[in-house]
Order: sequence, then C-alpha cells, then structure tokens
Amino acid sequence: MNNIQIKLNQLPIGRKGSAVSLESDGMTRRRMLDLGIVEGTEIEALYKSPSGNPVAYLIRGAVIALRSDVSEKITVLYS
Repeated sequence: MNNIQIKLNQLPIGRKGSAVSLESDGMTRRRMLDLGIVEGTEIEALYKSPSGNPVAYLIRGAVIALRSDVSEKITVLYS
C-alpha cells in the first residue's frame, strides 16, 4: 500500500499516522513540540467529539484533544 501525506485532521478515527512536519508557529508550535510532536512521532486518532471538533489523539502514550485549526497544521504520513 502506498503511503500518502495528509493533514492530521483528515486522519480517520482508529488509524495511525507518523508526523512529517509541523507548520504552525509561536505558542501553538511550542505547545505541539512540548507534547512531543516531532518528525516520526506516531499519532493515532481515537475519538471525535459529537460536534466533530476537537478530536482526541494518542500521542506518546497521552490522550490529547486538538481542535481542527491546530491539527490541520500537522502533516502525517498515512498508509
């Protein structure tokens, strides 16, 4: 199966992707780096809220909820 790069907010629930790039800056970028989102980090989409925003992700053993405006700035490799 071919690997494709997608935005994290497009990752289907229950699937995993590997972080490729982080396109945010400032405090948001700092928060993502503090959470351990660096190149190669495995991220799994766990749950979507009833309204669809935010989505809970499993990142380095912690469940983190990210809004779509933040997760769209993270590119993941998905197969």
